Amino acid sequence: MAVKLTPIAEVDAPVAFATHPVTGDLYIAEQGGTVRRIAVGDGGGPPFTLAREPVLDLGDETEAQGERGLLGLAFSPDGEHLYVDYTDTRGDTHVVEYRMVGDRADPDSARELLFVDQPYPNHNGGQLVTDDEGYLYVGMGDGGSAGDPQNRAQNLDELLGKILRIDPDRPSDGRPYGIPPDNPFVGGEGRPEIWIWGVRNPWRFSFDRETGDLWVADVGQNEIEEINLLPAAAEGTGEETRRSGTAGRGANLGWVYREGTRPFRGIPPEGLTLVDPVSEYEHTGTNCSVTGGFVYRGTAIPALRGVYVYGDYCTAELRGLVVEDGREVADRSLGVSVAENSLSSFGEDLAGELYVLSTEGTVYRIEPA
Repeated sequence: MAVKLTPIAEVDAPVAFATHPVTGDLYIAEQGGTVRRIAVGDGGGPPFTLAREPVLDLGDETEAQGERGLLGLAFSPDGEHLYVDYTDTRGDTHVVEYRMVGDRADPDSARELLFVDQPYPNHNGGQLVTDDEGYLYVGMGDGGSAGDPQNRAQNLDELLGKILRIDPDRPSDGRPYGIPPDNPFVGGEGRPEIWIWGVRNPWRFSFDRETGDLWVADVGQNEIEEINLLPAAAEGTGEETRRSGTAGRGANLGWVYREGTRPFRGIPPEGLTLVDPVSEYEHTGTNCSVTGGFVYRGTAIPALRGVYVYGDYCTAELRGLVVEDGREVADRSLGVSVAENSLSSFGEDLAGELYVLSTEGTVYRIEPA
């Protein structure tokens, strides 16, 4: 499984990645507030050309400071809208929709979908993902500080410490977004936007494009980093099997009762089910913070197919996790890394090939060695 990292562009502190679902061009969020476009060649691959004009400039709305800044972006399934997640100059979270006009976002079309007050300057989450139905998933950290002092992750009346699922296309009940009818807390206890709870800082999560399974890498406190596999419910049998959009529905990933599988604080109430991670690792060596990636579904590296590719921000080494029947069977280095303390995110193009972002400024493509 020999791979190499091929640089394709140099930008400023890249932290998030999205692929346009129609053109296949690659869009990069710079933490300082700018969205940049990398045009792809015929077939969605090389040559890669970094556009000179920014797609969107939010430099006056945010600033890169620690875990703050422009943190996430995603497209609607038809590519007509761009969603961004950023913290403002006070540190509070905004999720905003823009209409795409050609290759650029129309700044005058800004429509704020979500505002969340952030009590502390860290654990802002920021990941945005859309599914085939156009629902938008929003990663929200627990609000920061250390140890979730206000117990927000386990409080269903709070949006912090959750992964949210909203419908940007169908505003309802006075909100600028709708609530998907199958969200787990619709009509009952808890905020209806909540899809997953009990997370600390789900910095990066992704769907397996082949199975619909949801992979959530949740950043730990002082000792444990965790990766969660939330399977989609299978419908049908044999070759007719398909996956419904149910992955992770109502799952509680355990924070603050647990850090990974290790008890952290408090005792879960009787009857509360906590989902254990499929993989975890300790803060040994220079490990410090998990950076979630994707299950590889491309064709350029056949030996990598079905492997979850991820890394740690500090060691910046790429790793491959193999899971069978819901259990980890292998976790090994891919033999490549970016600069230490810089592995910020991964990306996936329309063909399933993977990319790596380093805050040192380079966007890489993972290719066969």
